[in-house]
Amino acid sequence: MLQFDTLIIGSGLAGLTLALKLADHQKVGLITKKSLLDGASNWAQGGIAAVLSTDDSLEAHTHDTLLAGAGLCDPIATRYVVEHGKQAIDWLIAQGVPFTKDVSSDMGYHLTREGGHNQRRIIHAADATGHAVQETLSSKVLRHPNITLLEKHMSVDLITGKKLGLSDNRCYGVYALNTITDEVVTIAAQHTVLATGGSSKVYLYTTNPDTATGDGIAMAWRAGCRVANMEFIQFHPTCLYHPHAKSFLISEAVRGEGGILKLPDGTRFMADHDKRAELAPRDIVARAIDYEMKKAGLDCVYLDISHQSVEFLQEHFPNIFTRCLNLGINISKEPIPVVPAAHYTCGGVVTDLHARSDVDHLYAIGETAYSGLHGANRLASNSLLECLVFADAAAQDILSQPHEKTRTLPAWDDSQVTDADEQIVIAHNWAELRHFMWDYVGIVRTNKRLQRAQHRVQLLQKEIDEYYTHFHISSDLLELRNLVTNADLIVKSALSRHESRGLHYSRDYPETQDNPSPTILSPQNR
Repeated sequence: MLQFDTLIIGSGLAGLTLALKLADHQKVGLITKKSLLDGASNWAQGGIAAVLSTDDSLEAHTHDTLLAGAGLCDPIATRYVVEHGKQAIDWLIAQGVPFTKDVSSDMGYHLTREGGHNQRRIIHAADATGHAVQETLSSKVLRHPNITLLEKHMSVDLITGKKLGLSDNRCYGVYALNTITDEVVTIAAQHTVLATGGSSKVYLYTTNPDTATGDGIAMAWRAGCRVANMEFIQFHPTCLYHPHAKSFLISEAVRGEGGILKLPDGTRFMADHDKRAELAPRDIVARAIDYEMKKAGLDCVYLDISHQSVEFLQEHFPNIFTRCLNLGINISKEPIPVVPAAHYTCGGVVTDLHARSDVDHLYAIGETAYSGLHGANRLASNSLLECLVFADAAAQDILSQPHEKTRTLPAWDDSQVTDADEQIVIAHNWAELRHFMWDYVGIVRTNKRLQRAQHRVQLLQKEIDEYYTHFHISSDLLELRNLVTNADLIVKSALSRHESRGLHYSRDYPETQDNPSPTILSPQNR
């Protein structure tokens, strides 16, 4: 049995930040199911939103967040995150993150603007902010003597008092599959933190890496935690449409720097959908593109930034410029073909301002959590900010608690299962799930589509549960099991919301209701 003071599951920005903030005081375990840099944070292009300029204000950032969230942001959580924004950025700068500089600005760094923001407040490292941040923090994690990194370990399930036959409502650690040896290890910890990202891999088309299978949300749900707002899946408006460009995102900042959305004949269309045109929030832009594509039977629309100079594009968007050029698209001379794709899970495990979940000693941070910040639609570049602020909040809460002796936990028991005779069932179920979620639970929804999806989810759940019960586990099976749980939560949440709001648009309920409230699902009521 491995033992840590705090076990962090996930190595994105939230997980790395928390590990570094705890490691001078505790023995920290950090597990990731692939390698250290394989999470969604590493893919983030645009940047991090925070009030950094004298032209900006906390009130303005709060207002923009609440407006984008379509009436469902928690105002207390929103204000908390915004107020801690500068502190979070200062910490990253102190770690050595190479943000793009601008000597003409009052703070010395270049700030860009993205959809939904009324000010330039996005600090960035060219167009690869996530990678720059992750590289900087991961190098420190690898060197810290109090951090034990376990790569290629996938969490199976949380170990709770209920599982151990105890009367308490507490998390004691996790079972994790070593995907190299196929052995399940027992990891005990005083505090366990879920930082596993979102569940966008439940959709056929996504900007997320293959790791985004909602593992933390599913494990927390099975452990007895409430989950909220899972119907609000953000579809990023502009994913590169090309047969050889898997999941490549065209940053929001391209529109922020003047990019124009056009139909194949060159006609602009965003002004017909919103007065803010290309700078409208993501939900509006994605829905507009979806509408135009379906109306005209298009495979994609086009994002045109060719009016900017080659020098400007190479300075501000070097990775996008190079990637597109390698695919035969010169963005200085021609528009970029784009389509919407599943991008961000606005809901998740219900937490408080200390990142605590409903289960004692279990925390959730980053995209895994529902902190109340994002409401019905996440404002661009608030995601990495949320990771930083709540990692710090969790660290403070964990360090304030007295040290306790770690409980001895039972080993994983697989004596009653056998090797699966074939893996094709998993592959087929995985493909079926992602196809019908895209078709029935996408950008525009109807009750009939949602009911069809719910019926298929229920059939898949039975089949996967039976497979899980009788055969040795694999990472593919665990991810499929978690994805189906996430799909079930998304569909249940969508069916329960009888209105259209933010990222949830229903043809059966096109109007927006007064006095909205979050959709909160409880395992006790399933």
